[in-house]
Amino acid sequence: MMLPIQFLPSAKKYFKKLKDKQLKSKYEDAIIQIRHDPEVGQPKVGDLSGVYGYDVFHQGTNYEIAYYLDEDEDGNIVVVIMAGPRENFWDAVKKYMN
Repeated sequence: MMLPIQFLPSAKKYFKKLKDKQLKSKYEDAIIQIRHDPEVGQPKVGDLSGVYGYDVFHQGTNYEIAYYLDEDEDGNIVVVIMAGPRENFWDAVKKYMN
């Protein structure tokens, strides 16, 4: 069963601007995997406890998806916080969450 998904504005904006079709496809595959098994990502600790990170590799660059599990009236839902290149990614996620 695939969980429903919700994108926060930062993630929505990133995916809307993304022009690289191959990278977009890799992100789509990653999101399908996350929706099937939300614990497939790496759980974060400390300030980002409760947040998961999922790696996407494309042309020698590491990209990330940050997400967490939330609940609505129907059960669990995957909430994508942010996506983008790995460099300074987690600092940006922390800033966004505060």
